[in-house]
Amino acid sequence: MPSRASNLETLSMSLELLKRIPRVGKISAPELQAQLGAAGFVRDVRSIQRLLETLSARFDIERDDRSRPYGYRWKSHSQAFSVSHLNEQESVLLSLAEQHLRSLLPAGLMRSMQGFFEQARIQLGPHQQRGRARDWLDKVRVVGTTQPLLPPRVAPEVFEAVSNSLYADHWLDIVYGNAAGKRTQGRVMPLGLAQQGPRLFLVCRFEGYDDDRSLALHRLHSALDSGLAFLRPTDFDLQRFDDEGRFGFGAGRRIALAFRLPKEAALHLTESPLARDQQHRILADGRFEFTATVVESQQLRWWLRGFGDALELRRPKRLLGP
Repeated sequence: MPSRASNLETLSMSLELLKRIPRVGKISAPELQAQLGAAGFVRDVRSIQRLLETLSARFDIERDDRSRPYGYRWKSHSQAFSVSHLNEQESVLLSLAEQHLRSLLPAGLMRSMQGFFEQARIQLGPHQQRGRARDWLDKVRVVGTTQPLLPPRVAPEVFEAVSNSLYADHWLDIVYGNAAGKRTQGRVMPLGLAQQGPRLFLVCRFEGYDDDRSLALHRLHSALDSGLAFLRPTDFDLQRFDDEGRFGFGAGRRIALAFRLPKEAALHLTESPLARDQQHRILADGRFEFTATVVESQQLRWWLRGFGDALELRRPKRLLGP
């Protein structure tokens, strides 16, 4: 009986491992060890390597041994591996997830999902019979609220190092260039990743400091996962960091804002308020006067200036100062 149970567990782990091998890119034994561990299969790296060698002899899996750790992937002619066939609804869900979560998931996890994404693309391809779920992709879209911009280029190796170190809680060695072109080299503790419009930002703490900063990923000239683990600080909260306006170039200071706008520029604010405590009243000349408690930030200043001469700022006056 113990032998049968052991064989069943090995089979289950083999199936889990095969599902995680990508067709595009590669995945290493340590990455597979971490993913299998999260799925309940705790093994050392050497055990994973032995299982990979066994499976490679029976399936179309190739090993890239040009550098360590070795990388594994399905051969180009292979149909990869699937335990079950995706139905149309599952394919639509995976297609949307690939489109909108690509920049918010660890690179290794995205690679391990490539087989499923490709199945979804085949299932939803032009040669398949169209159904209601397939048509859904043509009926929904995420649209921007500002002038569309193309995303700045982030080097693939930079994104991979950042996302993997963030996933594993590893120190990250970086070379960063600010907007003025000044380069800074250092080791940071990656704490969060945020997408703001077309840009990605890494929230981190530099080694030896206790303040949190956000760095634009496209300004990272290099990034290297050190492999050294850190204890994630209990006083950090990404939601609070955002609520404090830190992505809008603020420092968390809350202010009482009051301004006036003509009706045509004000109506959208009655539907999408600035804050939960926002109030408004209609003046005798037809303009709207708003009051709200908001976080003071550079982004708020840019937003107010966008109204031009139509805006009358009541307080605080310094927001539109030089």
